[in-house]
Amino acid sequence: MSTVTDPIADLLARVRNGARAQKAELFVPYSRIKAEVVRILKDEGYITDYELDRTEAHPRIKITNKLVDRSSAITGLKRVSRPGLRRYVGADDIPRVLGGMGIAILSTSRGVLSGREAKKQKLGGELLAYVW
Repeated sequence: MSTVTDPIADLLARVRNGARAQKAELFVPYSRIKAEVVRILKDEGYITDYELDRTEAHPRIKITNKLVDRSSAITGLKRVSRPGLRRYVGADDIPRVLGGMGIAILSTSRGVLSGREAKKQKLGGELLAYVW
């Protein structure tokens, strides 16, 4: 059995591959941080829905991809902070992604938040990923 050293990068790769293949649904292994990242993708309108699937031995997250004109609403995902090189930003340094068309996802002291929400709450944290 293989182990994943970076579960967030694994999640982003699975979502990216599902979006490029125009899959309506995809499954990813469950973890609390993955569920929070997926919640932000839903709140920001990049996916239609998600739900926790506990029918098998290991729980997993079922993600319903948002397809617009037979293509995914997600055009790109990029992992920023990674296990070998962590990247932290202050509230004033949260970057705009694609001129405001994309989102940044941060892990803060108050949980995983979108860049917009973190700026509103004046929170910095670990910059997990960009989505556009």
